Amino acid sequence: MSSLDSSTQVSLSRIFSRISPVSRFPPSSSILFPASSSSSNLSLSVSALSLRNRQRLTNFRPCGLSEGEFQLQSVEEEEGEEELGGIEDDLESDFEDVGDENLDVNELELEAEKAVREYSLSLSQELKIEEEPISEKETRGRKKKRESIQAINIPDHLLPKVSIVGRPNVGKSALFNRLVGGNRAIVVDEPGVTRDRLYGRAFWGNIDFMVIDTGGVITVSKSPTDVMEHQLSVSTTIGMEGISLASREAAVARMPSMIEKQATVAVEESSVIIFVVDGQAGLNAADVEIGDWLRKNYSHKHIVLAVNKCESPRKGVMQASEFWSLGFTPLPISAVSGTGTGELLDLVCAGLGKIEDVDVQDSEECYVPSIAIVGRPNVGKSSILNALVGEDRTIVSPVSGTTRDAIDTEFEGPDGEKFHLIDTAGIRKRAAVASSGNTTEALSVNRAFRAIRRADVVALVIEALACITEQDYKIAERIEREGKGCLIVVNKWDTIPNKNQQTTLHYEDDVRTKLRILNWAPIVYSTALAGNSVDRIIVAASEVGKERSRRLSTATLNQVVHEALAFKSPPRTRGGKRGRLYYCTQAAIRPPTFVFFVNDAKLFPETYRRYMEKQLRSDAGFLGTPIRLLWRSRKKSEREPGKQKRATTSFVYYYFINVHCLSTQFTYE
Repeated sequence: MSSLDSSTQVSLSRIFSRISPVSRFPPSSSILFPASSSSSNLSLSVSALSLRNRQRLTNFRPCGLSEGEFQLQSVEEEEGEEELGGIEDDLESDFEDVGDENLDVNELELEAEKAVREYSLSLSQELKIEEEPISEKETRGRKKKRESIQAINIPDHLLPKVSIVGRPNVGKSALFNRLVGGNRAIVVDEPGVTRDRLYGRAFWGNIDFMVIDTGGVITVSKSPTDVMEHQLSVSTTIGMEGISLASREAAVARMPSMIEKQATVAVEESSVIIFVVDGQAGLNAADVEIGDWLRKNYSHKHIVLAVNKCESPRKGVMQASEFWSLGFTPLPISAVSGTGTGELLDLVCAGLGKIEDVDVQDSEECYVPSIAIVGRPNVGKSSILNALVGEDRTIVSPVSGTTRDAIDTEFEGPDGEKFHLIDTAGIRKRAAVASSGNTTEALSVNRAFRAIRRADVVALVIEALACITEQDYKIAERIEREGKGCLIVVNKWDTIPNKNQQTTLHYEDDVRTKLRILNWAPIVYSTALAGNSVDRIIVAASEVGKERSRRLSTATLNQVVHEALAFKSPPRTRGGKRGRLYYCTQAAIRPPTFVFFVNDAKLFPETYRRYMEKQLRSDAGFLGTPIRLLWRSRKKSEREPGKQKRATTSFVYYYFINVHCLSTQFTYE
């Protein structure tokens, strides 16, 4: 030991304490290098260190020492660990290429898909929609039976139609739900809930058909007030405060005729008509008038008289006998329990014509984007739907809450592209809905949220004069969190006086400021009642749907991420730690979802994540769709599967490589 020059004694206790907290050396240990060694061999340039080229040594034993006297074990590098005071952070690249031999791309891709599934599950639980009670017995038998039957690939518009008609509150919607196998229509114990036509696909055996639910038909001569308040449960005051008294009375007077018009359209396009009456209430004058109307105008169609609410099979025959006077054969059924619905479906299928053979190529249903039209009440959602399809598909009225169910409509654009349009009820504040105590409105809002979830693109409709309200922002927040594509439709644009180009610019700035959560959504200005610029809604929705389904190539994604990191590196913490990006991939579409594998997700603050999202949008597009950025922490040992662990004392290893492991002596202070 005396032969060593004190000037060449290098204490590595500090290095080992910085490199590995679990080192085998005690704090007082020091390593002495021979004085005879050349200083040029002893000097190591830190800048020459390369994390890609340095050797990975796991076990090392110097010359002259037994294995029991000295052993260096490699220690797994922990996430965010300080290595030599941040020197390696400066030297290592912030982004490791996909082609790095230490990266198992297939494993990372599988892990990215798993991350997307976990995120989707947690998000759906967080954005839970209140489930409506439904008995498992109602659909269990139908599902099992359907699984054993080969599905018929026929588009909905080519299927024969079966309409359900009758006076209000006889159980038409309950029977509709029974036939289609789900809670598609709102069912509450009050009349006049259903107003528009509601379509649903049903089957019996190997026959598929479309079922149409309609509103209550009223042909009895009564005053409009009596009809609306007692038979349709439509209030003339709630939700109509901003409408003049004359307009209220006119809207109330037109409501029964508009409901009957929708029912008439459904009957005319159907091959089979199910005439529903109430077996518990008995024969009613309205039933007689509806029966005469059907016999007079639609005697050429197959009409089935269903006496509903016959819970007891024995009493049902007696209850149904009263309806023989209508001129049809009564069939006792119960839409709630399902009694007699099998016989009803046998009669329905017997009246359906045989479906013509359809070319398999034409009948194959490809992906059809769904567009949900949502917004506050009375902003013109139903008017937009009617203007798009070119007919009075839904009832348009100044009466607040006219639309109850989510109305699904197939639509074909000018270029032949098909869309699935969904009209929804107006979404009011939760507190306002709860304070009103209206069960129907609460269910309508619930259906609107369900429509957002099953849609691909959401058209958020706002009223031009009202501009952006707090409720609009809450709906926009829901759309963004659901991951749906979105476009903002400013309806009733003709009500803005003295418009010019500057008006549009100022209005758009105001919308972008108040709806900053949807700053990526395009804006369309329209006047639905006049049909102005309504076609732009479909054009914009089509572009948004394509962007939502777009997938970036690996080369494009790497280029975008490289440029983003070069322009702005992840910030350092006070302790000198810095985030490093190992790998990035697009794991899903609808919406586009990107997974970033990093050393520690906590080292990437929210500001930097928003910066990365902004760079992706500016360089890669994605107009009108939200994008998801998931950050996954990954240890270096995890990204080197099957390889030996990296030794933490790499600085010392390089020294021993240079001096060929000769004349090394260790002393303990």
